Amino acid sequence: MRIFAGLFLLALASTAVFAQTPADFLAGYSQEAKQANPGHGEPSAQRGQRFFTALHGQEWSCASCHTRNPAAAGKHAVTGKLIEPLAPAANAARFSRTAKVEKWFKRNCNDVLGRTCTAQEKGDVLAYLLTLK
Repeated sequence: MRIFAGLFLLALASTAVFAQTPADFLAGYSQEAKQANPGHGEPSAQRGQRFFTALHGQEWSCASCHTRNPAAAGKHAVTGKLIEPLAPAANAARFSRTAKVEKWFKRNCNDVLGRTCTAQEKGDVLAYLLTLK
């Protein structure tokens, strides 16, 4: 019986440790950016907003599909497919699972930039998204 109780408590603890929240992702991107560039400061909502709305090498911006208001639904610029709100305040599921977050950052950064986003870029965009209500 003790073994089962111990396993149950371990399972509860590991679930809490690996809970994925937007703040968890932001902290992770900040740490990763600091490792890549020790002079890196904290993620910036202002840089994130500029990045989100700027046209990049592929002639798209994040706002091309997610709109200038990422707390609202968007539409894919090519396919017209509906895109749920990106801002965590409007869509709690957006930044809740690592595999899904990384999949979409990889795909969208490649579409917009023609490359993967850096940890600093991800952190800045997420810092911006967290300011939206």
